[in-house]
Amino acid sequence: MDSLPLLADHPYASFLDQVEKPARYAGGEVGSVVKDWASVEARVCLAFPDVYDIGMSHLGFKILYKLLNDDPRTLAERCYTPWVDMEAQLVKRGLPLVSLESARPLRDFDVVGFSLQFELTYSNILTMLHLGGVPLRAADRGEDDPIVIAGGPTATHPEPIAPFLDAIVIGDGEEKATEVALAWARLKREGVPRRERLVAIARLGAVYVPSLYATRLDPDTGFEVVDRPLASGIPFPIERALVDLNKYPFPDESPTGGPEAIFDRMSIEIARGCTEGCRFCQAGMIYRPVRERDPEQIVDTVMRAVQRSGQDEVSLTALSTADVSCISPLIKKVTERLTAERISLGVSSLRAYGLEPDLLDELKRVRATGLTFAPEAGSQRMRDVVNKNVTEEQLLETAERVFSRGWGKMKLYFMIGLPTETDEDVRGIVETGARAAGAGRRAAGKGKPVDVTVSVSTHVPKPHTPFQWAAMDTLGEVGRKQRLLKDTVRPYRAVTLKTHEAHASVLEGIFARGDRPLADVLERAWRHGARFDSWEDKLDLAVWEEAFTHVGVDREKYLGTLPVTARLPWDHIDVGLEEGFLAKEYRKALQSRLSPPCGKVAGMFVHHTNLDDAKADARRLVCYDCGVACDMTQMREERLTFLDRLGAHRRSLPVLTDAGAAPPVAAAGPSGAPASDGGAERASVGGAERASVGGAERASVAATEPKSGDDGEPSRAEGEAPHRARRIAPAPKGRGGFRYRFRFEKAGPMALLGHLDVVRELPRVLRRVGAPMTYTAGFHPKPDMTFSPALSLGVISLDEYVDLRLERDLDPAALDALVAAMSAASPRGLVFSGAVKLGPEDPSLSKLIAGARYALAFARSAIGGDAEALLAARCSAALSAASLPIRREIDRLAKMVDVRQYLVRAEVGGPEVHAALARAGLVGDLVALEVEVDIRGSGAVKSSEVAAVITGEPGEAPGAITPPPHRAVRLQLFGRTSPAGSAAGERFSLFDLERARRVKPAPERTAALPLAADAE
Repeated sequence: MDSLPLLADHPYASFLDQVEKPARYAGGEVGSVVKDWASVEARVCLAFPDVYDIGMSHLGFKILYKLLNDDPRTLAERCYTPWVDMEAQLVKRGLPLVSLESARPLRDFDVVGFSLQFELTYSNILTMLHLGGVPLRAADRGEDDPIVIAGGPTATHPEPIAPFLDAIVIGDGEEKATEVALAWARLKREGVPRRERLVAIARLGAVYVPSLYATRLDPDTGFEVVDRPLASGIPFPIERALVDLNKYPFPDESPTGGPEAIFDRMSIEIARGCTEGCRFCQAGMIYRPVRERDPEQIVDTVMRAVQRSGQDEVSLTALSTADVSCISPLIKKVTERLTAERISLGVSSLRAYGLEPDLLDELKRVRATGLTFAPEAGSQRMRDVVNKNVTEEQLLETAERVFSRGWGKMKLYFMIGLPTETDEDVRGIVETGARAAGAGRRAAGKGKPVDVTVSVSTHVPKPHTPFQWAAMDTLGEVGRKQRLLKDTVRPYRAVTLKTHEAHASVLEGIFARGDRPLADVLERAWRHGARFDSWEDKLDLAVWEEAFTHVGVDREKYLGTLPVTARLPWDHIDVGLEEGFLAKEYRKALQSRLSPPCGKVAGMFVHHTNLDDAKADARRLVCYDCGVACDMTQMREERLTFLDRLGAHRRSLPVLTDAGAAPPVAAAGPSGAPASDGGAERASVGGAERASVGGAERASVAATEPKSGDDGEPSRAEGEAPHRARRIAPAPKGRGGFRYRFRFEKAGPMALLGHLDVVRELPRVLRRVGAPMTYTAGFHPKPDMTFSPALSLGVISLDEYVDLRLERDLDPAALDALVAAMSAASPRGLVFSGAVKLGPEDPSLSKLIAGARYALAFARSAIGGDAEALLAARCSAALSAASLPIRREIDRLAKMVDVRQYLVRAEVGGPEVHAALARAGLVGDLVALEVEVDIRGSGAVKSSEVAAVITGEPGEAPGAITPPPHRAVRLQLFGRTSPAGSAAGERFSLFDLERARRVKPAPERTAALPLAADAE
């Protein structure tokens, strides 16, 4: 049943309460851009084919969003795949999928641009097109339909999804996004027919328009391959776009806030491409050559991003950060700048041999509790096959260095199913982990725990890699190897083995090496319910089995060995590699022969970390002729320039030597050892993610519930994602700082956010306005703040409070200015309305809050008859009742709560209440109740429970009481001059410090059971 709308004029407003994480669809985040549609030439919807929580972390989206919105000729808005509950609501109501910024359907845009990150998101693309009012197939789109375009890594092998796309950008999208959008919109205004527009787009270069190319069957494979262009002047093959990264600085601002993103941090791309040439890695091939961003630009971007976003964690990301030429001095420089700001630093994708002692010591300053590496294979022979230029000696040396510095855990990533793999190689995976654990135990010292996790995924042969011709292991063979791993690991207590479900990997392999006939399979599976196939709990294999059988597609031909001489379904896409290069690397792999890393001196595993050593080394850089034009002289000069700019002129001693390294300060676990960071699938140093081979791994961030707050007590801001890097700066002794109480309102999108999301947002707001907070003492300091009781999702509040400590002493005028600045720097719906400075004698919120007033607003039509008289009678009956029981469920456990113990007053609301409802954004023909309830240290009641016992149908069982559709507004939180539970006591504002100081908490009149986490 629908509630009163929370968001004015939003098509989903009346039913957002009925879906999981409704704020996913509300928008209003800090950094989001809303432009006047009439003021631009082209309107682009950036569509991400996965849920909001995943898409908000995607770097490519952030880059294009800022580029398009910074250009006065274009606008960009965002849309993410709705979760299955929201899709069901849209279908049921006949409503379209709309963008976050202006709530316009996808069909209204000139361009709908999808990000192709992973083959198993293809079904989500069809969901978004269908819900957005755009015909699924490109062939069915009319003159007025938007152009549907895509880009990203899987755009380099797009045939299974090609019939649903009008155009596909190959390579870097920074230049092409604006060029394509403007060209399409201009040609459409000029009345150019759709097909001619597509031809013009194809002639721009680096754009593949599938409908303009003929296909044929390849006799060697039975694949349908692209044969020739059907229009003159369009490229064949289609070459990729390549940009100079320093002409496109990484954005220092992007939408921040809303429900917690899967990687809730400010990630900064520091390089694109990789030197290593791992033969299984598609990204390492298609993003050549290595392009590094100017380190000065990186440092400046980091600092501006921290200030503008308010994030408390930064991640430096690249395919292999350890192989960025100036990574060690860059980390030192960034750490120096972030230390004073109490910002954590994460570094992704480090390699075992990339960790020199001085870099480890710098990383230790961020107090990460675990490090992750990717040896990929369990034997040296197999590491040579995949061209992983790392030896086991280097891995063990790294383990010694890591555990000797006090880290308590290490995670190692491996693959099974690689070409030429034997059972000995498979067992070697566990044995390598065991040897790393042994080296760690020796280095850590007696009594120190050592935890080595071995995570094993299934290799998926990917296009544009030397292994594109190799067979993929069958499900039976994968299962046998996983059993072999489990048998091997049993004797090794220090090694934890994790394996991954292989069914999704097989489906990924089919679509990775697929051709156009798979489009029919995809559409069939989608029409029968395929959704979120990359989510293990959503993948429905039966749906896919039926689709393959119905269409008559032989899956095995996509998974077996392919002839090296055959034409493949992706051969018309030129990613810049010389013809024959991949085949040469494949042959070397089968002979277990290495190719050295390019752009480095032969035999050198890490770059020089200082200018003196780099200048003194005159040896030639390796180039093994992959076909990409690299200027080695320029590359060398650029690296010298970067080291110079970072001030890395001479070799310096590590911060701590191996011999004298003291363990880092870390939270003690049960045995006194450093506590782990939660251990989930986070591949990181300091919490930065690693993309798994084949994408099968899905990292998750589960925030810890804040203490209290679930029982009516003010909630401490102690919830923190368990895998996050720890604070850089040392914790201050004592609480310190100056204590303030802030009052704020949360309405609109903010009323749809969970309490933990609000808790995370407040420190960001203060960072944006430059008001440093003080932190709690201890091993893991956090912002020192205490909130008023948590609200349920969808409850608006005009009177919320937080006590916090700031480093600065502010006079009243400065405090008023800060309040105004905080409102301006907050997401839509969060407004700060006042602040007072607290003294040492002022009681905390937990000792003051005695009750709350709510307005319960109903549409008059939902009550019927003489609504005011009916509600007045219900209020009288409720107050006369001896008890008002209602059933409450907490984590599937039910209990009875007596609402009458907490209900102090209930009456029909007058003009003042209706004025407050209007201020909260609730308008229309409404009737309202004003209720007052107790809030005690041991419990409280939810506004929905009060509404149920007053307005629910008489005679209903307590567990079945359902109120009419309504909206709750918390009007006031207050203290009382008499004990809690006494209506006779005079209420006072929590800003009335004189009265607050005179209040002495009294014993409660009754005991109460604790409440659920979303209690009010």
